[in-house]
Amino acid sequence: MAVVTPRVFVSHLAGSAVFDPHGDQVGRLRDLVALLRVGDRPPRLLGVVVEVISRRRIFVPMTRVTGVESGQIIITGVVNMRRFEQRTSETLVLGELLDRRVRLVETDEEVTVLDVGITQLPARRDWEIDKVFVRKGKGGALRRKGEALTVEWSAVTGFSLEEHGQGAESLLATFEQLRPADLAGVLHHLSAKRRAEVAAALDDDRLADVLEELPEDDQVEILGKLKDERAADVLEAMDPDDAADLLSELPEEEKERLLALMRPEEAADVRRLMSYEERTAGGLMTTEPIVLRPDATVADALARVRDPDLSPALAAQVYVCRPPDETPTGKYLGLVHFQRLLRDPPFTLVSSIADTDLPALPPDTPLPEVTSYLAAYNMVAAPVVDESGALLGAVTVDDVLDHLLPDDWREDGLHGSATAGMTGGGSPGKAGHGR
Repeated sequence: MAVVTPRVFVSHLAGSAVFDPHGDQVGRLRDLVALLRVGDRPPRLLGVVVEVISRRRIFVPMTRVTGVESGQIIITGVVNMRRFEQRTSETLVLGELLDRRVRLVETDEEVTVLDVGITQLPARRDWEIDKVFVRKGKGGALRRKGEALTVEWSAVTGFSLEEHGQGAESLLATFEQLRPADLAGVLHHLSAKRRAEVAAALDDDRLADVLEELPEDDQVEILGKLKDERAADVLEAMDPDDAADLLSELPEEEKERLLALMRPEEAADVRRLMSYEERTAGGLMTTEPIVLRPDATVADALARVRDPDLSPALAAQVYVCRPPDETPTGKYLGLVHFQRLLRDPPFTLVSSIADTDLPALPPDTPLPEVTSYLAAYNMVAAPVVDESGALLGAVTVDDVLDHLLPDDWREDGLHGSATAGMTGGGSPGKAGHGR
């Protein structure tokens, strides 16, 4: 049976109530933010603009939007309450696309845009604009003369970026499907000026993913050219361990200024990681593994593992702990491997199948011992537990490899990835999400 993807016309969303997962109203939707692309490619939705109770307008990335329908929007996770500021590469759907005069490609006839339809891509969390509802004739949205029809995005012209003369946006469209490591290769070989332009045009999550793949010098240079509030947003979007590594390269005054601009809970995680020696389990770990309570089921665990934002190493196992669920947790009880989750019935309690015999790593475990641990137990991630028995985080094999390889390994690797990206080689990855 074919999978039917949901489609909603944006005029039906204007003013819709926005709720959190508990059913409490957060605010109302005032607009949607889209990224126009070169040629006739459908724009990708970056997120929504929500007016909260204080009448402040904030940005919520589409990765936090779990339900979209006429009358209500459901969001999840912690939202950034910083006031929304539109960037030059962004387009407001309600404010800038509706009532716009465009042309039908087939007949070159001028039409007025009355509405646009958005749809979620199959098996992904991306949304894009795929339909345009237009009226023929010279009247605006309030005129009723002329035939109205719904066409594909590619059937009209006058929306998208031109192929030339669009600076960084045009370059980004060319490399949109590259994996973060390959896009990092492209940035690494650009001039400093061009690199700053492209970084400014990337959304926060995409830039965070790319920064994690760049050499430290490039990371510091790019972060230093962003406005402080934007830099703090990007640091929040990075994995906490990578953000801690990057901040450690900055002067003390600049580091403290950026930490002060980050959300308190995000800054607390980063500060905790920075308190450990770099080449120890505590310095290598991420503070965001999958943590489940003892009464969670296999079905609950698999739902968490399916999160597309998780790296394969983090999704390989879940950690069973007593409350609280955020690191540092309550008492660490054991872990369950992904393969074991696939073998047991959905209603099975994770506490009943947890591996309780596998030792955990203290945070001061040196890098050689962490490496030996992963090799000895054939693991791709390892729990890090403090002396009180609380889970602090997990060390993943990719972070261990990052510190085992020569200091300049990214330089050599980026030369190859940039070449592959420029010539069309390599495997394209999913584009980044969010702001």
